[in-house]
Amino acid sequence: MVAVNAAFDLLGEHILWTDAIGNVLSLAVMWLAMRKTMWTWPVQLAGALLLLAASIHAHVPGNALKQVLFIGLAGYGWVAWSRGTRDHHELMVRPASRRERLILLSILAIGTAAVAEAFAHLPWLHIAWSPWANAYVFVGSAIATFAQSRALTDFWIIWMLVDLVGVPLAVKSGLYASGAVYGVFFVLVLVGFLRWRGEYRARRAQLTGLPA
Repeated sequence: MVAVNAAFDLLGEHILWTDAIGNVLSLAVMWLAMRKTMWTWPVQLAGALLLLAASIHAHVPGNALKQVLFIGLAGYGWVAWSRGTRDHHELMVRPASRRERLILLSILAIGTAAVAEAFAHLPWLHIAWSPWANAYVFVGSAIATFAQSRALTDFWIIWMLVDLVGVPLAVKSGLYASGAVYGVFFVLVLVGFLRWRGEYRARRAQLTGLPA
């Protein structure tokens, strides 16, 4: 078992093994999600547990809270995808409706403001750099994971928006493995979005006879 404080040096930086392994599993989650396999969720759960340990050790409570949320969402997603593939049916992906998008964006805006205020005024959280950035990544990651559990193609887009802030935030917090992985995430997320969107359009064309 990897100790919480076990680490190695890479290019002059001190890298926690829990951070490195947790982020490798997070990358695996994106790859598994592209293929809509049920392994997406247990792997995400394991990665979240490791990153929770890394965040606590690095004294990054905002990121630790995010991992706690991921643990709960992994369980929810596991159940939701199980229902969606019941009786050996393939998981059906789709774009969010206008109403769903409005709700998701509203939660992102309102949730980021509320969480940023909490981060700024709760001293035990010790958010040393930009409560707004931490709040945005926290709320955006939760929304993306929820949308993923609902098999919405929009979850890939939300992850792209989160990555734009997640890279500098992770590096500034000293979680260099997380920062590097966020960069790789962006490429995987783009590929995943194109794959899910193509699958949805192909299925719609087959059902309606319209071009994909």
